[in-house]
Formats: sequence, C-alpha cells, structure tokens
Amino acid sequence: MSTEHVDPGHGHSPAAWTAVVIMLVAFTIGTVAFFLDVQWLVWASAVLLVIGLVVGWALARAGYGVDGDKVAPKAH
Repeated sequence: MSTEHVDPGHGHSPAAWTAVVIMLVAFTIGTVAFFLDVQWLVWASAVLLVIGLVVGWALARAGYGVDGDKVAPKAH
C-alpha cells in the first residue's frame, strides 16, 4: 500500500461546475413542476438533467475537466 496522497481533483473544473449547475436547475424545475402537477415539465426537466450529464462529459472530453488541457491549475 502506498502512503503517497494523490488528490483526485474532486471535480473542481469548468466541466463539473457547468454540469452541476445545469442538473441543479433541472432538478429545481422538475420539483416545482411535480408539485404543481405539470407532467410535461417534469419530463422536460428529466431530459434537461440528462443533457447536463452529456454537457459535462463533452466538456471534460474537450479538455475542460480535471487536469484538462484548457484548465489552468490553481495554486493552493
């Protein structure tokens, strides 16, 4: 077992933040729509949730993920 600590990054990247914001908006809209019994909007928010996942994945693949080519590391 290694004693070296490797920081996994914890999602501090533009890709992670964008995906989480999109998914939080989708979840909020879906919750309100469910409460107001607007079924089509609940399903639309579910689609938006999946879109948030895809956007995060695409941005990570484009270099905006943790340790990506287009992300400048921050000094701690």
